[in-house]
Amino acid sequence: VQLQASGGGMVQAGGSLRLSCAASGSTYLINDMAWYRQAPGKERELVASITRLGTPNYADSVKGRSTISRDNAKNTMYLQMNNLKPEDTAVYYCYSGSRLGVEYEYWGQGTQVTVSS
Repeated sequence: VQLQASGGGMVQAGGSLRLSCAASGSTYLINDMAWYRQAPGKERELVASITRLGTPNYADSVKGRSTISRDNAKNTMYLQMNNLKPEDTAVYYCYSGSRLGVEYEYWGQGTQVTVSS
């Protein structure tokens, strides 16, 4: 499975971005998916996750400002982020678990989000 993240960019505080994560390859192996982010000098953190059936979960830091979704027919996951803050600045990575088991996981290459004040 290959994951390709896109949609990052530079926006002003209060702006919006929509990230996309397109999967290819053995997409039948894709299980739950998630967005993580890593800011400079910080550890990678979970932003939001979504099960195969579409149940979302959010980190407190983005709850109420972000919406995670997926289109299984298109093998694509999305993250709509609104009211962006400078502290949202990070590289955002898409992730997928595998139906083969917990020891398997797939990561995208990351997309940069920069929010200016």
